[in-house]
Amino acid sequence: MLFLLIASVMILIAFLIVLPPLWRIPPGPPLLKGGEGSTTSQEETTDSLPPPLEKGGRGGFADQDQRNIAIARQRLAELKEQLQAGALSQELYNEQLAELELALSDDLDIQSQVKTSQSSGRWMATVLVLAIPLVAGSLYWSLGNYQLISQVDQPAAANQAMPEMEQINNMVAGLAERLQKQPDDALGWTMLGRSYKYLQQYPKAVEAFEHAYKLIGDKPEIMLLYADALAFASNEQLAGKPAELVFKALAMEPNNVTGLWLGGMAKAQTGDFVGAMGLWKKLEAQLPPGSEAQQEIQGLLAKLATQIPEGATAQAESKPAQPVKAASIDVQVSLAPELQNSANPNDTVFIYAQALSGPKMPLAIVKKQVSELPLTVSLTDAMAMMPTMKLSNFEQVKLLARVSKSGDAMQQPGDLIGVIEQVALTDKEPHKIVINSQIK
Repeated sequence: MLFLLIASVMILIAFLIVLPPLWRIPPGPPLLKGGEGSTTSQEETTDSLPPPLEKGGRGGFADQDQRNIAIARQRLAELKEQLQAGALSQELYNEQLAELELALSDDLDIQSQVKTSQSSGRWMATVLVLAIPLVAGSLYWSLGNYQLISQVDQPAAANQAMPEMEQINNMVAGLAERLQKQPDDALGWTMLGRSYKYLQQYPKAVEAFEHAYKLIGDKPEIMLLYADALAFASNEQLAGKPAELVFKALAMEPNNVTGLWLGGMAKAQTGDFVGAMGLWKKLEAQLPPGSEAQQEIQGLLAKLATQIPEGATAQAESKPAQPVKAASIDVQVSLAPELQNSANPNDTVFIYAQALSGPKMPLAIVKKQVSELPLTVSLTDAMAMMPTMKLSNFEQVKLLARVSKSGDAMQQPGDLIGVIEQVALTDKEPHKIVINSQIK
């Protein structure tokens, strides 16, 4: 009822704005007095006036029409005088006479159109009064839904969730279809597995990660993703192949955060609470102090302690996990002589370490300038961009030095770069990087 009342008021307001100008008929212009005299005066110039200037007796001109005709006659007389005096050539006289005729014709036509629109105002107002309610009511009856009014107070997020999820599902389906045609795209299979996991379609996530694992091989990141998906698909049970993958990854990267978490979970599920406590204590030492993740691990450790016999607990606590020592690596950077002219002294130089596999986020990074080359820097855990992504979490890393023309940390075409593909953190000798190639 409230909706109908509001709609009626809005239609009434629209009528009040639109109808009065249409209904109101302004008084017509007075008729010319002495129409015959006017005709006679026009006939006196029959030989020189163009046809639109010779018409008379149209039932009376408006004042504006009469003024326009008078001005035109005066201008015509001036043109004749200039022609007779030789100030105008016959050709120029003809051109200006044509322009005068066109201007007067336009003025008289405009006045005629105005009068016509004024005379049609009332019947247009009548049509609008009948048509607007009829058309609006018909459209709302066929397209509207008054029940939606009751849903206005619902959270906007709920209304947006369906289109967003539908869009995600369409994107994932498109990726899956593309991978059927390009089965050797390891990165695509990994992305598809992550997407299925996000959508909680764990069996499909397992299939995608299995494809990626076959293509990538024994890389800790893909092994842990594969193991995690297998566990979710098996009611979060890590026994069997998931545990095998987890401990294989931990053998390669003993300080891998995800591996320590899953490894502790696998041992706890088999009843090896002492082994689980050892892995989780190692994980606790790597997490930022006071963080939510560390507090969660501490809560699990406290609960785990209640499951261990008193003697075993004492044995486990007698060998507490030592904090991971901060790692560092020395790097010597220089610019190849053939590229000296390709770099400006103020260009930025980024020196950083990356994991051999997985995310390309720098584990440690230093920012310098070309004018400081050659130089030696030490990359340490203190230079990590994230606490969980640092040098000490890896046994081997990739070293890079890049001259950025734009100063942007993202790699761009035209940048100069030097790379050492693989170094061990246990090697304390300085590692020499020569910036000797250009990114295309």
